[in-house]
Amino acid sequence: MKIIEAMKRVKANKDKIADLQRMIGQFCAALNYETPVYGSETGTKITEWLQSCTDLTQDNAKLLISIARTNLATTVTITLGEKSVTKSIAEWVWRRREYAEADLRTWQLLTDRGLKEGTTKNSQGETTEIKIVRYFDPVQRDKMVAMFKAEPHEIDAALEVVNAVTDLIEA
Repeated sequence: MKIIEAMKRVKANKDKIADLQRMIGQFCAALNYETPVYGSETGTKITEWLQSCTDLTQDNAKLLISIARTNLATTVTITLGEKSVTKSIAEWVWRRREYAEADLRTWQLLTDRGLKEGTTKNSQGETTEIKIVRYFDPVQRDKMVAMFKAEPHEIDAALEVVNAVTDLIEA
């Protein structure tokens, strides 16, 4: 089974569990004068649904452990900027979820802070030129911002392929 197949199965199992839970909640009890929807088999149906939910949650746990093992063991190389970076799938997932955006926000903080250049008169009436002093390289900032903006797309594209072709490491 490929990673993507396992991920889809986990989602499908969650949907089945939600449906079964809805039915369990709806049909688990009735008043004595009501006719049970499933007749004399209602108790059996409830028991079967309970077991199905347990089986599906256990299946998901096994699948998720297998996905985690595979994600830790499988490395992927992605070109960011002009550098090839190799990380495990798990590292790329975290990078995509949180840290690429955090790095982007960090580099976007490098601004002129709304400061204006120009001239002013000092207390002696002399004209003084006002310049902004930047403690960073604007060219490097622009390069890094562009790289971090593109990074989530690059990660998504690479992981989409890897998830489709990588065999799951069984739990």
